[in-house]
Amino acid sequence: MDNIRREEYLDKLIAFKDTQIIKVITGIRRCGKSTLMEMFCEHLKDCGISDEQIIFINLEDYDNKELRNPDALHKYIKEHLVKGKMTYIFIDEVQQCKEFPEVIDSIYIKKNTDIYLTGSNAVMLSSEIATMLTGRYVEISMLPLSFKEYVSASDKSRRLPDMYRDYVEYGAFPYVLQLNDQPREIRDYLDSLFNTIVVKDIASRKKITDIMMLESIVRFVYDNIGNQLSTKKIADTMTSDGRKIDVKTVEKYLDALLSSFAVYKAERYNVKGKQRLKTHEKYYAVDIGLRYTLLGSQSTDVGRILENIVYLELLRRGYEVYVGKIDELEVDFVAIENKRTTYYQVAATVRDNKTLERELAPLQKINDHYPKYILTLDDDPDADYNGITRTNVLEWLIS
Repeated sequence: MDNIRREEYLDKLIAFKDTQIIKVITGIRRCGKSTLMEMFCEHLKDCGISDEQIIFINLEDYDNKELRNPDALHKYIKEHLVKGKMTYIFIDEVQQCKEFPEVIDSIYIKKNTDIYLTGSNAVMLSSEIATMLTGRYVEISMLPLSFKEYVSASDKSRRLPDMYRDYVEYGAFPYVLQLNDQPREIRDYLDSLFNTIVVKDIASRKKITDIMMLESIVRFVYDNIGNQLSTKKIADTMTSDGRKIDVKTVEKYLDALLSSFAVYKAERYNVKGKQRLKTHEKYYAVDIGLRYTLLGSQSTDVGRILENIVYLELLRRGYEVYVGKIDELEVDFVAIENKRTTYYQVAATVRDNKTLERELAPLQKINDHYPKYILTLDDDPDADYNGITRTNVLEWLIS
């Protein structure tokens, strides 16, 4: 892990250094948030910041259990502030302190404080907290390793398709790279990580007692990445499979999965009307290795897995990502950033003419001049179809 510098996230922290704004790093458990904060601390020291100006507290560490009490946390930070100099305050897994917003708010208004927080649960940015810290924080949303980061830390002599195969099977959690070529250990690690996320980050916080039903929902959503889903469809399908569940419970469980960052949701978007549609969203897994661990090798739809990976990459690149609707056709992704739009179709292969025509059709219906791409695993030279670019997705992922 030492050799993976999460540059895109590190650059964001550096850009916000010494600004009067709280930096909140969110993301699924074990995606690298703590390591990112440690890297940033090293950067501060390289810039001449002394150790006494850095307060680093991991609230998941049992040694810091007493600091989960808001009064104790507040007192500890206050006692360690350095007079007349900037103090950099890092609190890892801050949601372990139930009343942390009041503590942070009180520290924030003191002079010469620069605050950085991490959390594995979106509850820490719930409406109540966001209201208290409104206009005072910026969220830096973190994901497991991108394919580019994965490649940068892998054996340089290996071919991209081979690395992609491992990336899909073993996933992108940073610790997986330390378990290099130990498939059983990787599976055990991902299995225990999944159980921790389900039991600790979802069930306990959302007071869900039916763990088996929760796991069934996760399996169903992970098995249907890239498919249009509604809570009613999930409830009906599971009930017909003998697991009786109502729509309200599905909604509660889905919300829990989204707030623990185990699942991400892409809303649909009317390309012609330039508006969001509120039905039949698509859901994507935070990590394909986690999905593989849960579902096994029987669920290896190459195209939908690729679509999931592209979706996460577009999020990493700072886009708002939607599933496009144009008349009766669908565009895999409409990626919007600062009112600029890019359209993407994703397919394992388009070497067959009928498949190529099917993938081109929705893009050809769009009559604006924004960039349009077809991303495929085909190892062929780039091609242009009247302004629509077909390119190799692995090259795109590392570009």
